[in-house]
Order: sequence, then structure tokens, then C-alpha cells
Amino acid sequence: MSEEWSVEDRILVFTPTGRDASLACQLLARAELPCVPCSDEMAMCREIEAGAGAAILAEEALLPWTVDALCEVLHRQGPWSDLPLIVFTRASEANEGILATLGPLSNATILERPVRMSTLLSAAKTALRARRRQYEVRDLLLRQSEADRRKDEFLAMLGHELRNPLAAIRNSLWVLDEVGARGDQDLRQREVIERQTRHLVRMVDDLLDVSRVTLGKIILKRQTVDLEEIIARCLHELGLASLAASHGLTLRVESEPVLVDGDPVRLEQVICNLVQNAIKYTPRGGRLTLTVRAEEGDGTLRMHDTGVGITPEMLPQIFEPFTQVESSRIRSEGGLGLGLPLVRGLVELHGGQVEAQSDGPGRGSEFIVRFPLRTGKKPARRSASPAHSMANGAERIGLSILVVEDNMDGRESLRDLLEIWGHRVDLAENGHEGVEQALAVHPDVALIDIGLPGMDGNEVAQRIRAAFGTDPLVLIAMTGYGQPDDRRRALQAGFDSYLVKPVDPAYLSRLLGEVGQQLQRRVAS
Repeated sequence: MSEEWSVEDRILVFTPTGRDASLACQLLARAELPCVPCSDEMAMCREIEAGAGAAILAEEALLPWTVDALCEVLHRQGPWSDLPLIVFTRASEANEGILATLGPLSNATILERPVRMSTLLSAAKTALRARRRQYEVRDLLLRQSEADRRKDEFLAMLGHELRNPLAAIRNSLWVLDEVGARGDQDLRQREVIERQTRHLVRMVDDLLDVSRVTLGKIILKRQTVDLEEIIARCLHELGLASLAASHGLTLRVESEPVLVDGDPVRLEQVICNLVQNAIKYTPRGGRLTLTVRAEEGDGTLRMHDTGVGITPEMLPQIFEPFTQVESSRIRSEGGLGLGLPLVRGLVELHGGQVEAQSDGPGRGSEFIVRFPLRTGKKPARRSASPAHSMANGAERIGLSILVVEDNMDGRESLRDLLEIWGHRVDLAENGHEGVEQALAVHPDVALIDIGLPGMDGNEVAQRIRAAFGTDPLVLIAMTGYGQPDDRRRALQAGFDSYLVKPVDPAYLSRLLGEVGQQLQRRVAS
């Protein structure tokens, strides 16, 4: 075999009668084409699995079990594969029957006997060229798959590395709020830091969520949801109304109760991204109108603005990742161009549709989202998100808390916050030290980072659980890794709760307050 040919370039020959196999192999060998004779259909199938560029078969070899065996072995190959087949037949009137028999195999070339040598060589070389293109497609798919895997790993690490400093910043802001403001200037500066921290958190979440939506890794937690209540939460509890006002924009809301089947958290993302997008592209003094109503069997949400508008050329691309409206380059708001792609992905996961409309540059734009209506009872109203004033739930009962965190700023700022809340805090900066500290101080709660050097947080949790047995120690994961698989592994390792950084301190306070109440009831009993 010539060195330029590989195992995958071999031409397999299966002709059970006559001299077709030996003659074909001799002819191919003289042309320096790799050839392997096969004694039966099973031998041919084994060689196909080992690698083949084409297969030559005689008409009399195409018995039903041979075709079935070929179909089975070819079906096991990847979607890129379409093995070329060259079939020797006796007469032209039999060709239609042969083609019908080969229907499931599809990629067949019929050569009538007697076969001219030049015709066979031409067919064999054409088949090998086609097969090599298939191999190129296969290799491209493998490279893309590997690139996707590396991208997922990079995004997971990026999220972890970005969320660690964001957690330290948010903790420090809460510490400053707890100790009290010194003046209006101090208060304004802290509000700026808090606002920009939320902006950074949103960009990190959008970056990771777009990847998960694209790969189909987001699982919706569906329930009956009132879009009117979702909008109210986004505007007031999540601060979008005040954000619009701070940009000098007038925001009008026209809504009515509209029930849909959806994940309330993901629907909040859809609405928040649409409103933030409108704010970003509307100059000061502009107007925003957000409406939600039932229209022709759909729950319809419209976000209209008087902003920079969209050119006709950009409208088809506006929902593609990293796409920016051209005029946005002169604006200071920036962004990654991920908000609208995330909107489209989440809307389609809900079985809905989203479209953009604009009369052109400088004439504003409108985004229209439609969800299937849900019939049934109106859902119970969700309680408001905890505010700073609710952070006293943990102050009533002081806990012994172990913090295992390798980021020094995150570790120290969290300790300061917990001590302000009245807890006794011990620190560990790596997994081994965390296990030793847990055994030494027997804390009520351990807050453990997952991405620790040496021994990761999951192993720390497993070792602490094994050492403490049935003792009611509460383990809480606080981590920058937010993938569903990360959460599943942590809960399997023995964690009671899984919190993604930067953790809302009000939520953490409430969670620790519940632990303190459980401890108090246990002591009382």
C-alpha cells in the first residue's frame, strides 16, 4: 500500500462468485489504489468499522441479510458518514431493482458488466475523493466539539474567577451599610459601586446563560405565572424603574393580568434584559412604554422606546450573539451584545416568539414577545425580596460559623459581615485547613467555597460529613461555579444549600436566621 493512503482510504471488495474480486483488486493495485477483498458480509462489516474509503459489491452479494448488515454497520457511523458503494450489475433492466434494494444505503454507483477498466478506476477515485471530504467534515466536527468543550470549561472558570471579586465587593458594601453612612457623599459613592456591581453580575450571568441556552443546558422550573406581577417585580424590587429615572427617561407601564406557563426567574431575565436594552439605547429625555396584555390567544409583551432605532440591515441580526447596533459605538453604556440573544433563547424555551421592529435610525424600536396563554387560577403573589432591613433575622441568635475560602478579600469581608450580625467566625484558607478547623471548633454552620486549592470544597464536605456523622452541622456551598452539574455534585457531596457568588447578603442572613431558629428549637426540646 502506498504511504499516501491510510486505513480509512481502503476500497473493500465483496463479490461472492466469479473472478470479479481478484480482477478488481489487480486493477486497483496497478493504479496504486488500496484494496482489500472480503470473504463474506461479516468480514466486510468488520473492515468498514476499521476504516474504509469505498466498497465494491457484486449484484449477487446483495442478499437481504447482507443489506441489513450493511445498514446496521453504516448506521453506527457518525452523521458525517455516507460510504460510497460501487455495484456491478448484469443488465440495465435490473438496475431499478438494485437501486430499490440499496435504498437505505443511498450512496451507490451502478456499473454494468462488463466493466471497463477506465470506468472502474474513475468511479473508485471519485468515491475516494468524496470519502475524503466526508473525513474532513468529521474532523471539523471533532474540532468544533473539542472547541465547545474548551469554551464551556473556560466560561465556567471565567464565571468563578469574576464572581470571587464581585462577592468581596458586595460583602464590603454591606459592611459599610451596616456600620452606617458618614454623609451624603459616602452614600452616593456606595450607591455607584452597588449599581456597577449589579451591572457586572448581570453581564457575567448573561455570558454564562447564553452558552447554556445554546447548548440546551437550561431546565425551566415551570409554573403558572402572571406577567403583570413579573413586570412589577422587575421595575420596583429589581430597580429598573429607578434605573430609567436615573437616565432621565420617562417609563410608562400599561398592563393587565396575563397568565402563562413559565419559569418566573427566567421570565424576569427576559423582561429585565428588554428594559435594560431600551434604557441603554434611548437618549436622556426619551420615553419608554412597557405593555402586557392578552392578544389573540397569546400573552403579549411589548417594549417600545424612542431611542436610536435599528437599520433595516441590522434587524435580522439583532438577536445574534455579540451583535451591537452600529450607533451604540458612540455611547458609553457598552455591553457584550448578549442580552437580546439570551431573550430569544429563553423565550423560545418557553414556546414563545420574539421579534424586533423599527422604522429606522433615530425613530425608536419595539420588541414584541408572545407566550402561549395559560388558563387556570391566578398564582399566589410571591413575597418581596429581602431588603437590608431584613438582615436582622440572623442577629437574634449568634451562630458558630466556619468560613473556608481561599480568596483573602472575600474571606475577610464575609467575616466582618457575619460578625456584625452577631456570629462567632473562624476562618480557613484551604480545604485541609477547613477540615482541621471543623474538627477543632465544631461549628454550627460551615460556608465552604468549591474551587479550593488542593482539596476542593466537595471533598471537604464529604470529609466533614464522615467525621461528624449524624451531628446536625449545616454545610453551605458558596461558589463561583453555577452549572447544574456543579450544583448536583455539591448536593451529593453533603451540602445542604448551594449559593452562587456574589451571594445576596440579605438572602444569606435569612438562611442563617432559619438555621439559628432550628438550633434554638433543638436546644429547647
